[in-house]
Amino acid sequence: MPDTSSPCFATAPVMCNGVNVTAMMETIEAVKLTPAIAKFNFRATNKWMGGDCNRSTIQEFTGAMQEHRVGGRPFVYDNGEHPILLGQDKAPNPVEWLLHALIGCMTTTVAYHSAAQGIEVRGIESSIQGDLDLRGFLGLSETVRKGYSEIRVVMRVSTSAPKAAIEAITRMSPVFDVVSRSVPVKVDVQIC
Repeated sequence: MPDTSSPCFATAPVMCNGVNVTAMMETIEAVKLTPAIAKFNFRATNKWMGGDCNRSTIQEFTGAMQEHRVGGRPFVYDNGEHPILLGQDKAPNPVEWLLHALIGCMTTTVAYHSAAQGIEVRGIESSIQGDLDLRGFLGLSETVRKGYSEIRVVMRVSTSAPKAAIEAITRMSPVFDVVSRSVPVKVDVQIC
């Protein structure tokens, strides 16, 4: 009788779009059994470096009931401004980073959720742009938003799936949800 626990009998994980669907389904089942696994807390710190430059550091986060990246290499990102916005153009500005976060999250969401549904995606290329009127930021108009008035995304997805299926998947993106719906932001300013 063969030993079915032998590595020779191990089945390879199901992969789709470069995503380990077997592990994804195992994670979904684990979350169904223990909902606390689904709770995540992402964190960042930021320090002003002078002028238009400030630096964000992203390292630890909590998820699946434990801390991750503790003592690991942090991710460090600078924020800057273009000279037309009185900066030195050494890094993207925060509203440009927001576009990066949105399109990056939407792309990952399409790849992952498509994989979970067995939809093969051969490629994704996107463009994104947002309109911002400085009169809001500068306090020159009470009727003009301080942030983007509109963001437009064009995603070119190479797949045989129907357009409506991919459109529905894009709305599963956490960053899409944050940007397209109001999220409470609590600010605690401490003077030192």
